[in-house]
Amino acid sequence: MNIAHWLYQTARARPSAPAIKIGPTLFCDYATLARRAGALGRHLAGRGVGAGDRVAIFAANCAEYLEILHACWWIGATAVPLNFKLHPREAAWILEDCTASVILTRSGEMAGTGLLPGGCAEIAIDSDSYRATVAAGADLTPPPSLPADAVAWLFYTSGTTGRPKGVMLSHENLMAMSFAYAMDVDRVSPGDHSLYAAPMSHGAGLYILPHIRGGAVHVIPASGGFDPAEIIALAGTLSGLCFFAAPTMIKRLVTAAKAAGFTGEGIRTITYGGGPMYGADIDETLALFGPRLVQIYGQGETPMTISVLPRDLVADESHPNWRARRDSVGYAQAPVEVEIRAADGSILPPGETGEIMVRGATVMLGYWNRPEATAETIVDGWLRTGDLGRMDADGFLTLTDRSKDVIISGGTNIYPREVEEALLTHPAVHEVSVIGTPDPEWGENVIAFVVATPGADCDAATLDSWCRSQIAAFKRPKRYIFTDALPKNSYGKVLKTELRAQLVPGQ
Repeated sequence: MNIAHWLYQTARARPSAPAIKIGPTLFCDYATLARRAGALGRHLAGRGVGAGDRVAIFAANCAEYLEILHACWWIGATAVPLNFKLHPREAAWILEDCTASVILTRSGEMAGTGLLPGGCAEIAIDSDSYRATVAAGADLTPPPSLPADAVAWLFYTSGTTGRPKGVMLSHENLMAMSFAYAMDVDRVSPGDHSLYAAPMSHGAGLYILPHIRGGAVHVIPASGGFDPAEIIALAGTLSGLCFFAAPTMIKRLVTAAKAAGFTGEGIRTITYGGGPMYGADIDETLALFGPRLVQIYGQGETPMTISVLPRDLVADESHPNWRARRDSVGYAQAPVEVEIRAADGSILPPGETGEIMVRGATVMLGYWNRPEATAETIVDGWLRTGDLGRMDADGFLTLTDRSKDVIISGGTNIYPREVEEALLTHPAVHEVSVIGTPDPEWGENVIAFVVATPGADCDAATLDSWCRSQIAAFKRPKRYIFTDALPKNSYGKVLKTELRAQLVPGQ
């Protein structure tokens, strides 16, 4: 079992079919993509990368992403896609944690920081040597068969400890996720266009796989990211356009579409997830675009695959309970079971709120080198999501809260403790507590309540500059509130509910 066989088969069955476009312009066909991936795989093997070794990717969305992923699998290696928004210091920590053999970047930016760990080589994908390597593709040879539990994708997701954890996703996990996409989310046909406007290091990149198998065209925006005007233009040129987007992205697209007089022509499916989408925003999108929305709920630990609300049910207004269904995250996807459990582990009846538990073929193998965390998270085969929700009598799941105080801004998870720890390394910061506050455009903004060290000069500009040197820019607080003390309970725990109550609505 090796998920790279899907590219190998599509390249033989449809060699001249378009595989990748940069905007509307053809980059390569499937035969060329497979040969480039094979050539890169042979190059990595020549550098000593073998089965099970980790190969990191630290780059914005680009055509090379697809060939790098498949090059890893072609030699049995594990791909480690990194969020390109991370600070190089954060990326370096991940490289050390997973003992990566190679990291592929643009322009060799890691070496220039002096943070590249020893034993990890860097390859610049915009270099002449890289272009020569992938252009040297020979006849196609099949990728090796691998055990079903071989780790294909190591996905780093932060936790409340302040350090990321590597989620081990096997070839079997990724195949099950892809089957769920085809059964529950959207059908894939040759000639469809899969657009990567969200980061390929995350959920959007995982959706490469069913579209490879289906022979679809993979479209990298010329901008390399999310640009509503660009998507509207592409929809007018390309047929069967489908893409994953965070709710905040959809809101921006709707605003731009209204201004341009665009009503969704050319777009077939927008799959949304990664954060809550307000009912009014769903209604507005449906009124403008029609039944093009599909909602999914998942976590890195069970990638993109916990529940689904198909397009017909998102759009349905005939069912007596249609409003509650539209506001839910749907029902369990095909490869998983979902239960709501109480703190004592007992299964709760419909309507009762508890922890969401998931079991099935998409659930991760565990956390990389974190056996204790794995044992706490997977209990008797059930994944403890840490999210709270309730399920109705028809199996529709509604999220009621997110555990661990995670902040979701622009569809990206930001963990308060990680930001708090960065701020606490500044000598002028005595105490700090970070929370999220609702924002109409981004979903949530990061707010830091700061107690300054007595006698120290401490202001927002200083702390903002400090955060930029320590963590990714998107994680830094949008606002600093200086206070004499943080509210605490009798055990010394900061009462974040009281901090939220101090904020003026909308700030």
